[in-house]
Amino acid sequence: MEEDNSEILERAHSEFKKQNFKDAEELYTTFISTCLQSRGCKASDLAAAYNNRGQIKYLRVDFYEAIEDYTSAIETDSRFETPFYNRGLIHYRLGFFDDAKVDFQRTLKLNPDFEDAKVSLRQTILDQQHKTNRGY
Repeated sequence: MEEDNSEILERAHSEFKKQNFKDAEELYTTFISTCLQSRGCKASDLAAAYNNRGQIKYLRVDFYEAIEDYTSAIETDSRFETPFYNRGLIHYRLGFFDDAKVDFQRTLKLNPDFEDAKVSLRQTILDQQHKTNRGY
């Protein structure tokens, strides 16, 4: 069963890389469901599946569904910095600057060399200050 599930994950990653997002999303969903039922998956694999499925939803502009997947990835593996960063990007886009700052700061705590997170954190702080200065 675990071998079959690892094959599903490999196929999902392959479809994701080829930008066949519909197929990738279905495969990630199958992998996640099987993992949750069997509890026999590595946390890092499950977190990657949630993160990548969240990325597909982000690209589809299903922001709240993507946030749910990123949060599930974080709950599964709290040392995986990418879903913190990805969730922070959505919070930023939605204007939830405090939440974005927390996510970017957590990303940088886990990986201080994550350049995009540094840039995003700086931009979030600037935009939040501009918003405050305008009285919003």
